[in-house]
Amino acid sequence: MLPRPMRIIAAACLSMLPLTAGAVDAAAVRAAVDRAIQPLMTQHDVPGMAVAVTVDGHAMFFNYGLASKEGRVPVSENTLFELGSVSKTFTATLACYAQGLGKLSFDDHPSAYMPQLTGAAIDRANVLELGTYAAGGLPLQFPDDVEDDAQMLAYFRAWRPDAAPGTQRRYSNPSLGLFGHVTALALQAPFADAVEGRLFPALGLKHSHIRVPAAALGDYAWGYDRMNRPVRVSPGVFDAETYGVKSSTADMIRFVQENIDSAGLPEPMRRAIDCTHTGYFRIGDTVQGLGWEQYRTPVSLAVLQAGNGAKMSGEPNPATRLQPPQAPPRGTLFNKTGATRGFGAYVVFVPAYRVGIVMLANKNYPIPARVQAAYAILDQLAPGAVRGEVAGAGEKTDAVNTHK
Repeated sequence: MLPRPMRIIAAACLSMLPLTAGAVDAAAVRAAVDRAIQPLMTQHDVPGMAVAVTVDGHAMFFNYGLASKEGRVPVSENTLFELGSVSKTFTATLACYAQGLGKLSFDDHPSAYMPQLTGAAIDRANVLELGTYAAGGLPLQFPDDVEDDAQMLAYFRAWRPDAAPGTQRRYSNPSLGLFGHVTALALQAPFADAVEGRLFPALGLKHSHIRVPAAALGDYAWGYDRMNRPVRVSPGVFDAETYGVKSSTADMIRFVQENIDSAGLPEPMRRAIDCTHTGYFRIGDTVQGLGWEQYRTPVSLAVLQAGNGAKMSGEPNPATRLQPPQAPPRGTLFNKTGATRGFGAYVVFVPAYRVGIVMLANKNYPIPARVQAAYAILDQLAPGAVRGEVAGAGEKTDAVNTHK
């Protein structure tokens, strides 16, 4: 149980919108979220969390604790959290948007947009393989001495693969970062400008930023490291493309709702959302798409934790190319984790059940704990997705990986 002041803050969160007849009871959802989140925060010393749930198009917000311990600022649905690698879902959406406009081809090789890479080993991979971590063994992070674009280019020109493109999935910021970089080149705009000036407005996101403006700094939470020191993300090569978005549960649950049902979006953006749901590679029980990772339901907690675990994020894994690329089977669960030094995020949704969960925290706490908490909430919202029961009316390690 949280201390009384934190319970008061949680109770003061935005009132939940009414649910449709037959959907999950609002009081039951609140109870399920409290049961999952309050012990997690206590166990992992998380200062603040914002949780949002969507059921059949209706959003509910649950806010716990503090966005800033020093200023005693409570968390709200408008608090900005660092998303870490959940940012990659926006990079993927922008790339799909560029493809839909005819500006970018996933079959192209990076030298089509970066002639400096002509003849380099990285140019054997295509744009799609960069976006699905299947370029041939790029590492999780750049070496420490890669600090600017010139050094980034030199790194890719010198890099040597340890597998043929399309045969191995190795989670990689340089891989996904290059994917985002060529997308921006194809759109003839700096990456941050393309996301903030085109993507976010098209999605109706008003509280999401790569570069937090002065007017929004009051909403920007402080993260807390393992020593409980206040921290925020540091700049780095491809930071915007891979872990640079700051957003709120108000915006992120809207993004989830658009992923559940994209019909209300303008046609180019609707196609882009649907494109990110295509599966390209199978790695055990996981299907890798662009941005999102997919699981066939019902899915067990063990499978979901393994798919988000240290072996998947930190080691090479054999990958089987799906020929042709796979539209998501009915009941598919989509998810993505994210972290920076002081923040931890998790997003999960199941379109067939019209449910989704966003969990944002200002502490980089263990990924298995995030997945377990979300799984417990999902069990209340859509038991068919986790236990295989018939869907109801809603259907229509302790290792922490920074920047994962």
